[in-house]
Amino acid sequence: MLNDPKPAAGAPSLLPQLSAAPLPIVIVGAGGIVRDAHLPAYRKAGLPVAALIDRDGARARAMAEQFGVAESFDWLDAAAVERFGPVVYDVAVPAAHLLAVLPLLPDGAAVLMQKPMGETLAEAESILALCRRKRLRAAVNFQLRWAPGSMAARCLYEAGGLGQLHDMDVQVSTHMPWELWSFLAKAPRIEILYHSIHYIDLVRAWLGNPVSVYAKTLRNPRTPNLAATKSAIVLDYGDWVRATISANHSQDFSAATQQSTVQWEGTRNAMRYRMGVNLNYPEGLPDTLTLFSDGAEPAQPQDLPLSGNWFPDAFLGSMLSLQSFALGESATLPTSVEDAIDTMRVVEAAYLSSERGGVAFSEVSAASAVISSQQKC
Repeated sequence: MLNDPKPAAGAPSLLPQLSAAPLPIVIVGAGGIVRDAHLPAYRKAGLPVAALIDRDGARARAMAEQFGVAESFDWLDAAAVERFGPVVYDVAVPAAHLLAVLPLLPDGAAVLMQKPMGETLAEAESILALCRRKRLRAAVNFQLRWAPGSMAARCLYEAGGLGQLHDMDVQVSTHMPWELWSFLAKAPRIEILYHSIHYIDLVRAWLGNPVSVYAKTLRNPRTPNLAATKSAIVLDYGDWVRATISANHSQDFSAATQQSTVQWEGTRNAMRYRMGVNLNYPEGLPDTLTLFSDGAEPAQPQDLPLSGNWFPDAFLGSMLSLQSFALGESATLPTSVEDAIDTMRVVEAAYLSSERGGVAFSEVSAASAVISSQQKC
């Protein structure tokens, strides 16, 4: 019997409201993602950014000037923390640096960490313990949950527009310019940890934690100096719900061969969300959400209106949810470290599955040969 899976409580359907008196934001890290997504999203909403901090002081100053941020620094220490007062710390540094930055923040601070939550599950567990010890009101920036297309899809589902959900499929075949992130050049884990983690988190938001994980992540001869940049992942939700993620990030033959979609299928209708940012990254294309109706004479696919794109609009959702929680206006924090640790556990399960491998063909072949010889006798 098909049981309709219930999306997790952390899956948002509406963007949090902007507080009348939002906390100022101090951004730690002035890399490309801050320039392309964090700062444009905050400026769009009128959120106050008090300062930018980066080890490269010149880069921090230049970005602060570009976005009208009053102050920039090349350090973070106790004096800086005293100077800032009550703020939200937007920590957008490589995952390997999180355990060095978080101890510098004041106890009880509101913190939004750029994903992933560490480079390994062991690091993620250490970050979780640190956040608990310092009583940090901490969230991880799994912002795909907050993308306008994701929220519109959730609203349609909650209104009964799909019927019983039984299939969720992510298909990404694009060209990702990994060279934009120099720290990935020697990283032992790339594709699942730094990209498909978004889709794992989105599936979790809709379906909860999987029973088990099957995965294979692979290197690509078009990027021979990098770790694996292709993956196939199956999240096991039992016999009635299929959840799959297929990602290939070195496919740059032509736009006609590329795709970047999440598709949900229900017993009544289906819908497909095109994540435009992956197509011609980082400029991207507009996001779209299309409804496909069932029936003997199916209606034409219907494009549903969206109020923005994954980049930069989803980054506003991550920040507003933390602001609302930190100000006591909301009792829940959807991507808190307590929830994000489960996304990291699924990521770890995927890597373990890839390392351990599947059932060897030789094993099945040998067993088959034995059966055949017995039958001949």
